[in-house]
Amino acid sequence: MSQTEHILSSLPGSPLAGLRRADALWTAYRENSLPVPEVIQESAEFIESPEWDVVICGGTLGIMMGAALAQRGWRVAVIERGTLRGRDQEWNISRHELQTLVDLDLLTESELEQTIATEYNPGRIGFHKGTELWVENVLNIGVDPVFLLDTLKSKFLNAGGQLLEHTAFDRAIVHPNGIILSCTDAISRVSTRLLLDAMGHFSPISRQARQGKTPDAVCMVVGTCATGFPANDTGDLFYSFTPTQTDRQSFWEAFPARDGRTTYLFTYVDAHPDRPSLESLFEDYWRLLPEYQQVELADLEIKRALFGFFPCYRQSPLRSSWDRILPIGDSSGSQSPLSFGGFGAMIRHLKRLTNGIHAALETDRLDRNALSLLQPYQPSLSVTWLFQQAMSVRVGQSIPPEQINRLLSGVFQEMNQLGDDVLKPFLQDVVQFSALLQTLLRVSVSQPMLGLKVIPQVGLLALLEWMLHFTNLGLYAGLHHFGQSIIKPLIAGLPPTQRYDFDRWLDAWQYGSGNDYGD
Repeated sequence: MSQTEHILSSLPGSPLAGLRRADALWTAYRENSLPVPEVIQESAEFIESPEWDVVICGGTLGIMMGAALAQRGWRVAVIERGTLRGRDQEWNISRHELQTLVDLDLLTESELEQTIATEYNPGRIGFHKGTELWVENVLNIGVDPVFLLDTLKSKFLNAGGQLLEHTAFDRAIVHPNGIILSCTDAISRVSTRLLLDAMGHFSPISRQARQGKTPDAVCMVVGTCATGFPANDTGDLFYSFTPTQTDRQSFWEAFPARDGRTTYLFTYVDAHPDRPSLESLFEDYWRLLPEYQQVELADLEIKRALFGFFPCYRQSPLRSSWDRILPIGDSSGSQSPLSFGGFGAMIRHLKRLTNGIHAALETDRLDRNALSLLQPYQPSLSVTWLFQQAMSVRVGQSIPPEQINRLLSGVFQEMNQLGDDVLKPFLQDVVQFSALLQTLLRVSVSQPMLGLKVIPQVGLLALLEWMLHFTNLGLYAGLHHFGQSIIKPLIAGLPPTQRYDFDRWLDAWQYGSGNDYGD
């Protein structure tokens, strides 16, 4: 019996069975054997007036959007295939990001404090035989998902929203004036003006829109929450203590939790058939964890097992493929390939999407072209693809075992020298032109060979593509300044119908340049 089988089989909730189901799906992705869903159809027939303005499929994160839109007076229904309840494992985020929920009147200040289960400082960034540095107030807040979702559910229902639990999305037909959804329960049909897809990375709607395309990258993650560790009130944001081995580089995260300590092992790979299973990665986790946390496995009491894989696509965010359907959150791929996505990515875009969807409903701009303006090209997202490739190794590729660690060590050393204004946004998945340019210039002067060694690893084509996105990042930074100082005052008095496109361009330039950070 493997270590994974031995430990996971003794935990409540059958995590071993869940791990193997996830591995079966991961195998299907690697073998490209998943059928392309056909869950969306189109019809030229008009329907009766839809009963809802918005139906959101996927309640765990969709309830945030549902509550925000319901409080603005829209008729909103949220469909959740199970019971809408937060998981026991905390979500880590930074406090200023969490403030968005207060800004949107989804939480009071008092409720915000109740939502915070843990808070720690500082967090460590470190690399094998290289840089080690510490930062404060980055991903140092542990949110209680149970309390948060219960509170948002209450706000949603009090605002007139309807929650349909144990109601799974099956298929939908898009009509000229609305959408009819079929669900896999006793409810035969639900009609709406707009469908928001918040079903996550494996949404059948997104998979149909992508037509079965193989992911361009995948982040594999395994971990646990456990007690028995030596006393430690700090966290690890991004840590490596081993060289590159067997076509992958291992990275770690660790956070104090309310009922123990959470540790993750993650790695960046592609969907090549020879990539390891999650169960195999768990064996690496058990082998390396004692050295990482200075603890014996026998001293730990495992509370929960954590695992998953997160597919990423270069063509992201996913633009609307049909009228009246908008992917949000992980369904849209709005997180970078460096991020696990989920809660943090949803929070980052919540205000922008709430305002944009409200405007689309108000002006009846629900065709695919108008909705695509809500998920625009973002250079700040696209430039991160080169970083992901620089931290991954192709199957069969040979690179020096310390190359990835040396590169990261050198880059973070220069970022740290440039200060928090450069370092902290990057650690929260926000890339800005000025900060990135300063970092690259410093690295090229102080350690000129670092970048040159990466070119054979990532390939010349990837570098050229990155240069285009980097140029656009600078262009968007300029457009953002121009838009805020010139365009925004000029359109302030326009009616909503005429402002819709302008406002979406302003949002695209702001988020596409990373200038939403700190808003």
